[in-house]
Amino acid sequence: MAHWPHLYLLIFILILWALEKRFPKVMERAEENLLIIVISSIMAVSFGQVIARYGFNTGWDAALEFNTVAFSWLILLGMSYGIKTGLHLGVDIVLNAVPKRISKALSLFGAAAAMLYGLILLDSTWLAMLGVDVSGGAIEYWLKMFKIGIGSDELRYPEFVQEMFGLRPRVHRWIVLVILPISLALLSYRSLQAFIDIARGKRDMLISGHEAQELVEENKNVLKD
Repeated sequence: MAHWPHLYLLIFILILWALEKRFPKVMERAEENLLIIVISSIMAVSFGQVIARYGFNTGWDAALEFNTVAFSWLILLGMSYGIKTGLHLGVDIVLNAVPKRISKALSLFGAAAAMLYGLILLDSTWLAMLGVDVSGGAIEYWLKMFKIGIGSDELRYPEFVQEMFGLRPRVHRWIVLVILPISLALLSYRSLQAFIDIARGKRDMLISGHEAQELVEENKNVLKD
């Protein structure tokens, strides 16, 4: 299997790490804005389809596929963003019931498990060295789509793009699926960051703990005011 996707993903993560070290606020807003753009595009296409269909008896043939792809991008990008910001909900009753040292060890185990999970889904071929029967991962699947070069079901390139680059009408499936290796690389990277932060005492756990309880405490006197 070709290893150039692994190299590109590594370079991507290193560049991301460097940019976040140099411009932390800018990169944080950029990641948030990317998620906002994706979810806003879903809303805009859905609203436009309703107006077009019921108001003008027309519509965009690729709307359903576009929204499906955009929603999958939102979920896949949201995995790493949730770990980065500590937004993932989880059951923390055990972490809060055991001594601080054991709670930290369990949190470190959770972060390591999340990182391992991302790496296995990204490319599981390295497990063959441990005697595990595996069949590739996201990188191998994406690379197969890249080599085959098949198009998506309904999504089409704009005509000027087709003419400019001599492309077939349908958007290449590998472009739609490029989010798979990228998002899993981000998941592993964010999990590694969380592991380091937990080890250094900068955060307590991988998940969001007592979020609802804290909101109640913060707003319990709102009605009195």
